[in-house]
Amino acid sequence: MTGDEIREKFLSYFERNGHKRVHSSPLLPANDPTLLFVNAGMNQFKDVFLGNETRDYKRAVTAQKCIRAGGKHNDLDEVGKTARHQTFFEMLGNFSFGDYFKEDAIKFAWELMLDEFKLPLDRLWFTYFEGDDEVPADTEARDLWIKMGAAPDRVLPFGRKDNFWQMADVGPCGPNTEISYYMGDDPGDPEKNSAYWVNGPGDTTIEFWNLVFMQYNRTQNDDGSFSLTHLPAPSVDTGMGLERITTIMQHVTTNYETDLLRPLVEFAASLA
Repeated sequence: MTGDEIREKFLSYFERNGHKRVHSSPLLPANDPTLLFVNAGMNQFKDVFLGNETRDYKRAVTAQKCIRAGGKHNDLDEVGKTARHQTFFEMLGNFSFGDYFKEDAIKFAWELMLDEFKLPLDRLWFTYFEGDDEVPADTEARDLWIKMGAAPDRVLPFGRKDNFWQMADVGPCGPNTEISYYMGDDPGDPEKNSAYWVNGPGDTTIEFWNLVFMQYNRTQNDDGSFSLTHLPAPSVDTGMGLERITTIMQHVTTNYETDLLRPLVEFAASLA
């Protein structure tokens, strides 16, 4: 499948499941001083999550153009060091605004990965938020993956750095569950295809889809501290890197070898 076909397959799948296809918003966020650039698919829906805006749909799907070159989510320092980071990329995402929550989000993700994209289950790893003093462990997400068919030893707990998402220092946020894929040539080798490499060194096992369960609004108090309050309705915000899933589907080793980026590399090389 080409990158364009993968994008369309994602959008069409969620359209069939009742999601409104919404255009990518501009890279410069409108009326949001907390961001320099749009850094996630949920940015254009921020006020919907907060309950300040209503739309004529409860489910949405987008292919959002993003820049992560500064701010809380900054990939600039990673470009050139890994096979999977860019400053500009497309984020495929499905969203629920007080409609479905964890169970359906995980069900949709499972069906898309295994039935639509035909990804082999023995290469997939799943993570969930292990909890801390502020937010409890998301054992519900863990149990839902196992219910869908994931092996319990392939569903791993991680802390706030990996499994709690927020768009900036303030704003909507919540625990998330991530899906990683073993890219190596021997999924049957327990040392190569192991939990050690999930959120670990190298590019052999990469995270490619993040399912965020929007439950909280993070605000700053007068004394400079931060507080979490519950959003008006639990919601869902997911993000799958188009370039990463294309790398997986096209059986190449870096984002820059996909048909999305390889022509740009070859054009630059021809100029040199």
